[in-house]
Amino acid sequence: MMRLNNRLVLVVALVIGAAPAPLRAQTYTDASNFLFAPSFDFSQVIQQPAGPPPTPRHTGIKAMLKELVVDVKNLPSRENLMWVGIGSGLALAAHPLDDNVNRKLVGNHTAENVFKPGEILGGLGTLLGSATAVYAVGRLTDAPRVSHVGMDLIRALAISEGLTQALKYTTRRERPDHSGRNSFPSGHAADTFAFETALGRQLGWRYAAPAYTFASYVALSRLPANRHWLSDAVFGSAVGIIAGRTVTGHEMNQFPVTVASIPGGAAIMFVRRSK
Repeated sequence: MMRLNNRLVLVVALVIGAAPAPLRAQTYTDASNFLFAPSFDFSQVIQQPAGPPPTPRHTGIKAMLKELVVDVKNLPSRENLMWVGIGSGLALAAHPLDDNVNRKLVGNHTAENVFKPGEILGGLGTLLGSATAVYAVGRLTDAPRVSHVGMDLIRALAISEGLTQALKYTTRRERPDHSGRNSFPSGHAADTFAFETALGRQLGWRYAAPAYTFASYVALSRLPANRHWLSDAVFGSAVGIIAGRTVTGHEMNQFPVTVASIPGGAAIMFVRRSK
């Protein structure tokens, strides 16, 4: 068995052929099999990071604004297009369930009590306040690594809000409680997933599960309140992932799940590195 610097690479590639053909699923648990898979260029798909993400020398307000401009320029990308496709597909699948799900949750006192804190915890004010606090602590204590995390969180929320508001006032979908025509997508879902994606990619994959559990809780919390449809929350989550990954995309990727383009389709990869 071929060894890659004592790293265990587990890749699950779902290949969708360009020609009309059934879906083909290929699983590679051996790095050598994956490397020599037919018509598969390993170098174009994944790069192993050499260490933790580098800490930038400058994390001031001017640097943050410059990075935000770069983030906007990096939004049009093949990876983001794939996440748009994933989010759109899942939202379309959830759309027929919108009425039934809301009918079961709205007026359900247990669901309302369980999910009520999500409205506050996932609000833009709470998330932006938390991100600003992290950034301020890093700046005041001269800890560039901490201020860089805060800077990424702020930028992820800015990108998320920009995308969300543009979509809201383009689609003009009516809210389930008829309070306005800005239902799609869910801002709570988008902002929380943007925050947690950026945080998870900075802190490492071990934080991914609790981070996305919390983000999913916040996304669903808008349903019992009758403020969003299920499909709003689903697509909002994809918007947040796009924002978080765009902001941290120029850094070394510590996240274990990557969607990448390969010859003939796309691959979803799970990477685990042994110590």
